[in-house]
Amino acid sequence: MSYLYAIILAVIEGITEYLPVSSTGHMIIASSFMKIASDDFTKLFTIVIQLGAILSVVVLYWKRFFQSFDFYFKLLVAFIPAVVLGLLLNDIIDELLESPLTVAISLIIGGFILLKVDEWFKSNEVFDENNPTKHTEISYATALKIGFFQCLAMIPGTSRSGASIVGGMTQKINRKTAAEFSFFLAVPTMFGATAKKLYDYYKAGFELSSEQINFLIVGNVIAFIVALIAIKSFIDYLSKKGFKIFGYYRIILGISLLVIHFFFHKLSV
Repeated sequence: MSYLYAIILAVIEGITEYLPVSSTGHMIIASSFMKIASDDFTKLFTIVIQLGAILSVVVLYWKRFFQSFDFYFKLLVAFIPAVVLGLLLNDIIDELLESPLTVAISLIIGGFILLKVDEWFKSNEVFDENNPTKHTEISYATALKIGFFQCLAMIPGTSRSGASIVGGMTQKINRKTAAEFSFFLAVPTMFGATAKKLYDYYKAGFELSSEQINFLIVGNVIAFIVALIAIKSFIDYLSKKGFKIFGYYRIILGISLLVIHFFFHKLSV
């Protein structure tokens, strides 16, 4: 890895972490083109720099993190499925992280789902005067179900934010509420993923060099700054326009990757 590669991956992470297009999938694609996807440090880097992007949520929504203990308990409940399945499927997940083909297929499938999501759940956006919190209140049961949906993102290309937002919408909450809860849920999820990845890295006998530590610092700072901008833009756009543009983007990108993979063989790691 070089500083240029670290910066490129960090910018991609910052832009895509909160969009329903899969940040991990995009980083796998980019690192595959750079021919560094199978490198152990690259795998660590793509996980750890997500922490920088996640911290942008804490900065932007800091008041929400001090509103009540109930808020934290709901995040904990939603976080549990990822902990359990993440530990059980760790080796399988690591193998999938080297598969651009898996990313391409997941992008296409998720894209078609996003094309229909707004239509499927349009009633969620209708304000009910008799029950003002009907589409904004998240119960413990809803939080748990969203947590299970988030686990779909263990398949690269699925999108953690996309899976959890759609999961929330299946529980009758509106797009904005579902997106914000997805952002909040990212904090414990990515803290846990980062800690687990660092532990596995050291357990395997690897040590971080001073240059690699610098790569991680630079990557986190850039991902943090870019994500600050991306979150505000995404929430505003999503509230007004919905998911269709992201669905089309995913389908076009996924098909393009399949063409490149099968006809030009450029996506090998």
